[in-house]
Amino acid sequence: MSVTKLQIESCEFPSLVKPPGSTKTFFLGGAGARGLEIEGKFIKVTAIGVYLEENAVTSLADKWKGKSAKELADSLEFFMDIVTGPFEKFTQVRMILPLTGQKYSEKVVENCVAYWKAIGTFSDAESEATSKFQDIFKNETFPPGASICFTQSPRGSLWISFSKDGSLPEKENAVIENKQLSEAVLETIIGKHGVSPEAKQSLGARISEVLKASSTE
Repeated sequence: MSVTKLQIESCEFPSLVKPPGSTKTFFLGGAGARGLEIEGKFIKVTAIGVYLEENAVTSLADKWKGKSAKELADSLEFFMDIVTGPFEKFTQVRMILPLTGQKYSEKVVENCVAYWKAIGTFSDAESEATSKFQDIFKNETFPPGASICFTQSPRGSLWISFSKDGSLPEKENAVIENKQLSEAVLETIIGKHGVSPEAKQSLGARISEVLKASSTE
């Protein structure tokens, strides 16, 4: 598959990766920064790359081939088809500024719980999964360049792994078996209130081109 690598600030995302938790090779769907408004300035905190296994192209093609980059980037349904699609996803979050694991996991859990409550699916199983998620992160620190990696299976497994630099970890630090959490982690990045609009724009543009190329092969 012909896709290019992307550079977000000092963080480079390769075009193809083989992440922990999977035997497959994934292509870079898109990447972008996540930032915060601080005293009127937009401060970039992390860079996020979203990768998809090659089967995603076939899965998405019937509904989305022929759509423009803007049509895809503006479509909540398109991003939910990625989040819930019957293919593996891999998300690499790289630090632009330093973060503690506790602070990072608290924000992710807050966003996941808000999403579940909005769609009415928050249960004891999700509460237990988020507690485990925070435990995994509580003693971690992530300097600039460090990575947090999520491999997400359509069955509902969420592999979590860490790296102190841009290299991919060889194995996972932990696995959580909870489909709602696995999907919500990605939804909070590229969904309705996703934390990285830049990554969504990138996904829309690049997937539009990938689908166009696949239809002419």
